[in-house]
Amino acid sequence: MPVGGLIARAVDDAADVIVRNAKIYTGDSSRPHAGALAIRDGRVTVVGDDAEVAPFMGPATTVVDALGRRVVPGLNDAHLHVIRGGLNYVLELRWDGVTSLRQGLAMLREQAARTPKGQWVRVVGGWSAEQFAERRLPTPAELNAAAPDTPVFVLHLYQSAIMNRAALQAVGYTKDTPDPKGGQIVRGRNGEPNGMLLAAPSALILYSTLAKAPLLEGEDKKTSTRHFLRELNRFGLTSAIDAAGGFQNFPDNYGTVTELARDGQLSLRIAYHLFPQTPGQELDDLRRWIEMVRPEDGDEWLRLNGAGENLTWAAADFENFAEPRPELSGDYETEFEKAVRLLMEHGWGFRLHATYDETIRRDLAVFEKLAAEGLFPAGNRWLFDHAETVSRDSLDRIAALGGAMSVQNRMSFQGEVFTRRYGPGAAAEAPPVRAMLERGLTVGAGTDATRVSSYNPWVALHWLISGRTLGGLAIRPPQNRVDRETALAMYTRAGAALTGEEDVKGILRPGFFGDLAVLSDDYFTVPEQDIPHIESLLTVVGGRIVHAAAEYEGLDEELPPISPTWSPVAHFGGYQTSPRTGLPGVRQAELLGEAVAESEQHRQWRARRGLAPETASTPFDPCFVL
Repeated sequence: MPVGGLIARAVDDAADVIVRNAKIYTGDSSRPHAGALAIRDGRVTVVGDDAEVAPFMGPATTVVDALGRRVVPGLNDAHLHVIRGGLNYVLELRWDGVTSLRQGLAMLREQAARTPKGQWVRVVGGWSAEQFAERRLPTPAELNAAAPDTPVFVLHLYQSAIMNRAALQAVGYTKDTPDPKGGQIVRGRNGEPNGMLLAAPSALILYSTLAKAPLLEGEDKKTSTRHFLRELNRFGLTSAIDAAGGFQNFPDNYGTVTELARDGQLSLRIAYHLFPQTPGQELDDLRRWIEMVRPEDGDEWLRLNGAGENLTWAAADFENFAEPRPELSGDYETEFEKAVRLLMEHGWGFRLHATYDETIRRDLAVFEKLAAEGLFPAGNRWLFDHAETVSRDSLDRIAALGGAMSVQNRMSFQGEVFTRRYGPGAAAEAPPVRAMLERGLTVGAGTDATRVSSYNPWVALHWLISGRTLGGLAIRPPQNRVDRETALAMYTRAGAALTGEEDVKGILRPGFFGDLAVLSDDYFTVPEQDIPHIESLLTVVGGRIVHAAAEYEGLDEELPPISPTWSPVAHFGGYQTSPRTGLPGVRQAELLGEAVAESEQHRQWRARRGLAPETASTPFDPCFVL
């Protein structure tokens, strides 16, 4: 009889997780909308309505009532420095989402008071002066006043860094320290460094100075990475493509994620790249890695995707829009061609940092030469990253060679300075996203976090849709914006295609990974200005609940306590939002009259997130909200 059949089926094929009573956007053109789905053994098994999934409800099934909320496929950041970010996360004071310099300095002052001797306070990316009400950077004098004895390093994009006296002493910069190539140590009248470092235009001075700060050791690196991945899960991220970067050596700096993957403790799927670290030794690095590993080595949680985002240092154009476009050496193609040839001959794909069309044209000439020799087979995935000023002609050449694109919302943070240098016409096309899509190119979207943009994907999605910077400047006209469905596809299906996983992730369809996010607000109907404030209330990766908030609190996996205990993340969290509304502090300004009345709710909010209580000595500042 039917009832008996249903019971037997529930026992034999019971789902691990069922999401019901939902507004599911599947991303699957064959069935774009549904009300429920079931996941078993990490994969979606049923997509339908509540009645269709009910037979798969067993005694051990976790049933999630979405309460009519929007559910989307898990987001995939196509360019995120997730491995490096995880190794440093708990050491960093994040100004992501902070809306006044006054608030940022108050956080810095409090953190300096609890930071032990020998450690630094470091603010490393995710913010721009344009997001502050004051529209300016902190000064060295303000850092000295906030932290007279604790070294402070504040990175502003890849343009500059501000240091206090204690930090200058810690790194040993004096009037006798020479400026490194492509960088400037700003000095006062007496010749002594005044605390400002400028990328002019090379960011290496910023990298190398930050590298002098103390690092985490042992288990603390694992704990830091797990908390960073949980922070990404908070925004609905279930996958990321790691773009490698400076001071990220292989295999040493990949050991932590490798161990976490081995132990089943990753909560984010990571496809990683390998980036030669030392100028002049790039070919040696690539040859060594080709002997050690191959693309797609690994599993669904951690896998090698290829080389880049640099192949040779001489071919890299730095994106400091406060400075003129860098003039690259006239003969960088010689070594660059050797690197590309080596990779293609061994079946390796790659990604390339290329900001300017001038660089892209030179790179394409090398690719076309090698393609004429048959060295650009269709199976070798390759792409350009960033491409703010790429031309239509270059896009045609990329399409002809079978390449792809990955764009980031760096202009959210640098749009104003780009506009001042190159004009509104150029800014309107930086980058020409619609032109890329019109040529049929795969275009993945991401952030370039953590040292430039914030890792919050909804800020990036808002930029794709609205064309507005953090400061509110509309730089991209409607003809170079995309609709919400297209933007979401760039953050899901396209990212899967860039790693060759489009047949298993990026949409919610039977047989695909059970990766999804239950959103705080309906992405498709929320007012445009509120898109950056969306968070995930429940994030599922492969059927595992890896983040849970609001009504779902407590369903996710428990993490070890943050260590060290003085960590900024232990006291402030990561991305800064209001405890009551979940909105960044700029929205909280409308609610200042209610701030005191919310103090108990604020305390409970901190406790739920495992954050330390605020000390009684901390003065109440109505602009200081989390």
